[in-house]
Amino acid sequence: MRKQQTLSKSAFFNGIGLHSGNPVSMAVHPAPVHTGIVFVRQVGEHILSLPASIDFLGNTDHCTTLESEDFRVQTVEHILAALAGLEVDNAYVELEGQEIPAADGSAGMFVETIQQTGIVQQEAIRTHLKIIESITVGDHQRSITVSPSPLPKISYFIDFPNHPLIQHQEFVHNCTPLDFHKQVAPARTFAFRKEVEYLWSHGLGLGGSLQNTVVFSDTDLVNEDGLRFPDECVRHKVLDLIGDLTLLGIPVIGHFEAKCSGHWLHAELVKSIKNQPEKWILFNPGPQTKSDITTVAKQQAPASFLPDLQPAFQTL
Repeated sequence: MRKQQTLSKSAFFNGIGLHSGNPVSMAVHPAPVHTGIVFVRQVGEHILSLPASIDFLGNTDHCTTLESEDFRVQTVEHILAALAGLEVDNAYVELEGQEIPAADGSAGMFVETIQQTGIVQQEAIRTHLKIIESITVGDHQRSITVSPSPLPKISYFIDFPNHPLIQHQEFVHNCTPLDFHKQVAPARTFAFRKEVEYLWSHGLGLGGSLQNTVVFSDTDLVNEDGLRFPDECVRHKVLDLIGDLTLLGIPVIGHFEAKCSGHWLHAELVKSIKNQPEKWILFNPGPQTKSDITTVAKQQAPASFLPDLQPAFQTL
């Protein structure tokens, strides 16, 4: 039985937002057991909080957005993937701005910094959701299934038959921190030049560049530094899926098989898992019950020490 984990101390990041193009700063702080991942922002004397929960899902076009009446944050999938991939259960993600720093378009910088900062065990046992009956969303063209498995596993398939550098790609990830760090976290966001031009015309992707996006022309790669992996595109899709699955609020033991999927379909699977408790059990549940998973999350003030978080940005 593995115990829950958090950071040993705060980790700091800054950069630009991929879609807004605005400067953004972020600090990831340790959090108590059973906190989960909670985004926080200080506005005047008030602390706003937004749990990383499917119940606060916003737009899923080109990225995953969380939002409530007074708090919105875009492009959460990469930092969520970094935390999940390193098996960090509890953290406060403090933001200045409404978007996560784009970094280089991958989760690599987040993973490296969090590992250097340190991860510590906590007293509580980590609860898992174990799939006992398969769940599928999508259709014959795009789909994602989670089925029973003794260990967490992801198999992802993408198909771009008309592009010579992508074509058919498949990647299997066995969901260990080491494999995530080396094989998944470095994979960058990818896009086609026509898509980039469309996003710009609609006021999106304003922070996108060849420093944080792998861009393909109709037949070639625009980035002069090349690809990090021959199958970097499908590896990045695995990265996105890991981040999006954290919106369930509990790690899953099951085999995820995705075909030409994306953020919207990832979210639909999370909703389906949550809404079908007869198809899963809680493993090492501790105080947690099925109703804790299936009940709609509420926006709450996270903890009394949060008003002291904001001055931490002076160190950035």
